[in-house]
Formats: sequence, structure tokens, C-alpha cells
Amino acid sequence: MSSAHRFSVAPMLDWTDRHCRYLFRILSKHAVLYTEMVTTGAILHNDPHRFLQCDSLDTPVVLQLGGSDPKALAQCAHIAEEYGYSEINLNVGCPSDRVQNGRFGACLMAEPELVADCVAAMKAKVSIPVTVKNRIGIDDQEGYQHLYQFVDIIRQSGCEHFIIHARKAWLKGLSPKQNREIPPLNYNYVHDIKKDFPELTISINGGINSLAQTQEQLKHIDGVMVGRAAYQHPLLLTQVDHEIYHTQDNSISAITAVQRMLPYIEKELSQGTRLNHITRHMLNLFQGVGGARRWRRHLSENAHLKNADISTVEQALSLVQPTEAPIIEKMATAS
Repeated sequence: MSSAHRFSVAPMLDWTDRHCRYLFRILSKHAVLYTEMVTTGAILHNDPHRFLQCDSLDTPVVLQLGGSDPKALAQCAHIAEEYGYSEINLNVGCPSDRVQNGRFGACLMAEPELVADCVAAMKAKVSIPVTVKNRIGIDDQEGYQHLYQFVDIIRQSGCEHFIIHARKAWLKGLSPKQNREIPPLNYNYVHDIKKDFPELTISINGGINSLAQTQEQLKHIDGVMVGRAAYQHPLLLTQVDHEIYHTQDNSISAITAVQRMLPYIEKELSQGTRLNHITRHMLNLFQGVGGARRWRRHLSENAHLKNADISTVEQALSLVQPTEAPIIEKMATAS
């Protein structure tokens, strides 16, 4: 079974855009990266390039789609494959009202046959893998059997990889943020899915805050997906290749990461991108390092200005002490 998905960074709305993913790929060569969720309507009713452009350094990367129309999903999957995405993931986990109103996300857990049709339609159009990201249940669904039946139905459509957020989603009464925190975690359900479907690739998401916890989960399942914790402590990604993928790649420092970002930033600025659209993803790079607060403040106060350019980043970098503190394996609350 492929070990490619041993560690992945979750799709996060407004965060895992192409600039963020470029930075993350500098920090880790092997971590699997996901786009923000992109709806089928956004791709089919607009210029697809706006949503799908993907720098070569950013690949392999998974496009997460939101939708429930098999035909539209198939069209979008085909377009995404032409753009070079390595995989398509269907969102069956987001509980927001807006997503529910569009009849996709977590509410689709109540319609596994429709999800199976969506997967089958996409697989018929592309040669790359089609995967599903889902919860362990929704609303009043109680017990393991609902999750088992969901996975069993969809696997028959050809889905071989499920990323399971180990919390239920409450479609009414809880905000998306609360749905990431309030429903209790149940890792055993995800572990049991792997036991009952050993031929499938099963990844787990939710509440995993360190590489030590990642290693512990990998004793039971095939992959771990981390969200906000990785975003808020991006230096952790510099340890992933060695600790999780067991490569001989040397981890890089935050200073080196910034230096490697500079050519990309210059190119993007020349094409009209605003500096703060890139640097907002870099604010946490120096967590635990001398000058981290000065780095954040300088970028926060200056990167949005009309005349902000590469020198703004270089000035911020000059405020960081050259001797960096050791990386502390500590992550904020995960998604």
C-alpha cells in the first residue's frame, strides 16, 4: 500500500491557497497538500484558471471539490487532471449552512448512494485517484454501523482512500468552528474501519497535535491529516520528511524558507499579486525564534501597503535574530 499519504495538510478555507501551498512545499517535499475546497459552480461558471492554477513546485497536490451533481463533478475532475492535480477529493465533511444549502459537504453522509454515484462519475472521467473526506457521522446517527455502511457503499464505486474526521458533525446548532471542537473525538471508529476494510487506505483527521501523536496513529491507520496546527506552527513541516517519511532530507530553517520564497514573491508581484496575499501565510514561520514578534509586526503593518515589495520582506527578515531556537514539537489545536 502506498505510503504517500502518511502525512497531509488539511484543506482549509481561506488558508491553503496556492501561496500557502508553495510555502508548505518548501518546508516539506513529501507532505501531501490539499487545496481549499472549490465548488463545482466556481469552476464551471468562471475562469477555471482563477481557481486551479498551481505552481509546479506545489505538486503533487490534491484538489478538494464541493458538489453533489455527478456530471458537474466529473467535468471539474477532468479539468483538474488537465491542470496537473494528482488526486481529486470529494468534501463530505463540511457542516456550514452555506455548504448544506448547496447540498454538499457533511449533509451528503445521509446520502451514501449519491456520493457513490459522484465518485463513479469522476473515476470514469479521470485516471488519477478519487477520494472522499467525511465525518464519522452526522446529527442523530449513533453507533459505528452508520459509518461502516457509508464506507461500504462508496468503496463499491471505486473509492480506495477515505480521510475520516473522527468527530460527528451537527448540521444544526453548531458553527463550523464548534463542529471542529465540540463533538467528541472517536478514533476507535476510524481504526475499526481500517480493520474491517484492510484493503482501503484510511487516513485520520481531528485533534492530532504533534508528530508523536502522528506516529502513534500510524500504528493503526495509513495516514494522518493535520489542519490548523500545521498552519499555526509551520516549522513542524520541516520535520515531516525525516520523521514520518524516513528520508535523509535535511530540514531547513525558517530563514532559509523565506529566502527560497523570495523569487516566487518577486514573480507574483510582477503579475499583480498583492504582497500581503502571500506573506499572511508566513507570519507564523518564526514561532519560538528570537524576533518572531518583530517579524510579524513588520509584515502586518507594511505588507498591505500599495508600495510594498520584496524589500518589505527583507526588512522583516533583518529583524529576526540569526541564531534560531530549536524547533519545539508543539502544535496548536488541530482541525
